[in-house]
Amino acid sequence: MSIDIEIAQKAELKPVKCIAERLGINPEYIETYGKYKAKLPLSLIDEEKIAQSALILVTAISPTPAGEGKTTVSIGLAQAFSRLNKKSVVVLREPSLGPVFGIKGGATGGGYSQLLPMEDINLHFTGDFSAVEKANNLLAALIDNNIQSKRRSLNIDPRTVTWKRVVDMNDRSLRHILIGLGGTTHGVPRETGFNITAASEIMAILCLASGVRDLKRRLGNIFVGFTFDGNPVFARDLNAHGAMATLLKDALKPNLVQTIEGTPAIVHGGPFANIAQGTNSILATKMGMSFAEYVVTEAGFGSDLGAEKFIDIKCRFAGIAPKAVVIVATIRALRYHGGGAVNVADADAVKRGVANLEKHIENMKLFGIAPVVAVNRFTNDSEAETDVVIDLCRQAGVKAVIVDVWSKGGEGALELAQTLTKTVKENTGAFKFLYDEDLPVEEKIDLVAKTIYGATGVEYSAKALSDLKKVHALGLGKLPVCIAKTQKSLSDQPSLIGRPSNFAFHIREVGIAAGAGFVIPVSGEITAMPGLPEKPAAEQMDIDDGGKIAGLF
Repeated sequence: MSIDIEIAQKAELKPVKCIAERLGINPEYIETYGKYKAKLPLSLIDEEKIAQSALILVTAISPTPAGEGKTTVSIGLAQAFSRLNKKSVVVLREPSLGPVFGIKGGATGGGYSQLLPMEDINLHFTGDFSAVEKANNLLAALIDNNIQSKRRSLNIDPRTVTWKRVVDMNDRSLRHILIGLGGTTHGVPRETGFNITAASEIMAILCLASGVRDLKRRLGNIFVGFTFDGNPVFARDLNAHGAMATLLKDALKPNLVQTIEGTPAIVHGGPFANIAQGTNSILATKMGMSFAEYVVTEAGFGSDLGAEKFIDIKCRFAGIAPKAVVIVATIRALRYHGGGAVNVADADAVKRGVANLEKHIENMKLFGIAPVVAVNRFTNDSEAETDVVIDLCRQAGVKAVIVDVWSKGGEGALELAQTLTKTVKENTGAFKFLYDEDLPVEEKIDLVAKTIYGATGVEYSAKALSDLKKVHALGLGKLPVCIAKTQKSLSDQPSLIGRPSNFAFHIREVGIAAGAGFVIPVSGEITAMPGLPEKPAAEQMDIDDGGKIAGLF
C-alpha cells in the first residue's frame, strides 16, 4: 500500500454539512451523496460576490510523465490560506478512470495535501463521468438510428459522421472499429471508434455551460456530419439535446468535498487537457468565488496548454480573470529539461533546464500577469540546484518560493500564500487575452504557436487545410482555438525538451467543437483514446473483505 492512501485512510473526515457551513452555505441547501460528498445547487452562485473574490490559477512548467505535483500544490495552497484565517476553497477537476488505472494513478493530490474521500473521488464519485458518457453515447445511437431509418431519415452521409462513442478507460483497441455488421437489421456498416470520456465534447460543454438553458443550446450546436446533399447536421436536427441535457441534470451541479485539513474543495468536470480546455467547470469556479475570499484552481499540464486555454477560452466565456498565477516547478523536471537524469542531483543540468521555466514565466507575462514560481520540494533536491532556480526567477523579476506541501500540508505553503496575498493586493488589472475574438482561426493559431510555443511558423497538412475550409463554410471561422498538442514539450514534438527554437508547428487536422464553442487544431500524434502502459497502475490495486482499498495511489 502506498503512503498517500495510508495517510488518506487515517484522516478523520468531517461531515460534508460541516464543510458547507465552513463556506457559509446552509446545509439544508446541499444535496448529499452519503456523509462526505454533496452536490451544490446552481442557485447558490452569486454574480455580485464573484467580483470580490481572488481567483488564483496554478499552472506548471512542461511536466515529466509523473507530473510535478500541481494538484498537490493547489490543495496545499488552499490549506495554507485557511491557516492564515482566510476563507478559501480549492476548485479542481474530477479524475478520469483512464489515468487512474493507467500510468499516473489517482488524481486527488498526495501526502498531507489530498482531497477526501480520495477513494470515492478517484473512482465513481457522484456519477458525473457516467452521465457524460451516457449523454455522448445517446447522441451516437440517435445518429446511427437515423441513418438506419427509412421514414425519418435526415439523409446523413455515414462517411462524414465525426461523432464517436466514449468510455472512461484507456483502451487502444477501441480507437478504430467497424459497427453495423450482421445484416440490414443491425444497422449501416461504417468506420468509427471510441474516445475516452474526458475527451468528449460533452465534457467540454458541461464545463463551459452557464446553466441548463446554455447547456441545451451548446448540446444542440454539436456538429455531427453532413447530409448526402452537403448540408451540415447538428445534434438539434436529431432532437437530441433535450434528452442529453436531461441525462446531465445532476452532473451540471458542482460537487463539494474536503481537503485532508478540512478546507472546502469543489470538484467538478474533467475535460481532457490535450484535446479540450483541461480545467474544471465555469459553474464550479463561480460557485467557489461566490463564497470564498481566495479561490485556488488549476489548469492541465503547463502554461502552454492548460493556462493558455484557461485564459483564452474559460475566462473569456465566463467573464472572470485570475488575480494571480502560480507556476509549479520541480528540480527533477528541470534536470530532465537540461538533459540530466530525473532522480540524480545535477546543478549543471538544472542550469540548462531553467530555460523551460523561463519560457513559462514569459508566457504568463503575455497575459499581463507576473507569476509566482512555486518550487515543489522533493527529498533529493540539492541546495545548489534550488539556488539556480531562485537566481533565474530573480533575473526574470518574479518571486520564487519553496513549498513542501506533500509532507507538511498547508504549513508547507504558508510563505507562498503570504506572497500571493501581497500579489493580489498589488494586482494592476493589466490582465489581457492573447488574441482578439474577432480574429480568423488561422491568425489565432499563428499567435499561439509563435508567442506561447516559440515556433517560427505554422505548417498545415492537406487535410488540415481542407478542415479549415469546412470550419469557415460552417460560419465558425472566428471561434477560439483549443490546440491539441503534446504536454512533454513546448513544441509539437515530445523529444524537443527544454526551450525549443527554430521549429515549425505542424497541424495535421482541425476538429470542430461547435457546441463547446471552439475549434481543435491537432498536432503530432495526440490521440483522444490513450492506451494502457506496459505495467498499468490497475495491477497493484486490490480490496479486502472489509472493503478497504489498497494501491489506488
